[in-house]
Amino acid sequence: MSPHFPPPGSARSAAEVNEQIRALWLRTGGSLSTQERTEYELLVVEWAKAIREEIIKAA
Repeated sequence: MSPHFPPPGSARSAAEVNEQIRALWLRTGGSLSTQERTEYELLVVEWAKAIREEIIKAA
């Protein structure tokens, strides 16, 4: 299954990305294939970016 990411410029919230990360782990039963590991890594990077943006907006 290929990851679905928003087009550039339409950032998702950290909560939305976190939900997708949780869904990935539930869907795979906690054991990631190589492709799923890549999807997970991209999601974590997106989540970290969203967290930073939310902190900057709050400051």
